[in-house]
Amino acid sequence: MADPWRTSTQGISVALRVTPRGGRDDIDGIETLADGRAVVKVRVRAIADGGAANRAVTELLAKALGVPKARVRILSGTTSRLKQVAVDGDPAALGDVLRRVTAKKSD
Repeated sequence: MADPWRTSTQGISVALRVTPRGGRDDIDGIETLADGRAVVKVRVRAIADGGAANRAVTELLAKALGVPKARVRILSGTTSRLKQVAVDGDPAALGDVLRRVTAKKSD
């Protein structure tokens, strides 16, 4: 399965499928969508109202990747469950952390 993120000189871009009101804030591993795309499954307690779930997603990713919240931003999908999120930093290090965080959940 291909990684659901791409690297760039500034960091990485991650494809997510978000479940708002998911009971807890957590990364649930990697999922393959019906169209074959791989996404990181994320759930947050926040509701999808007024940007609360988007803020929870960026905070969760920042914490999981060990970067400041200011380095995580939503590129597309602000009103959708499918989002593209950019994380600024060392692309190799960020990819390694994401691989570890998602691997332990996808087994």
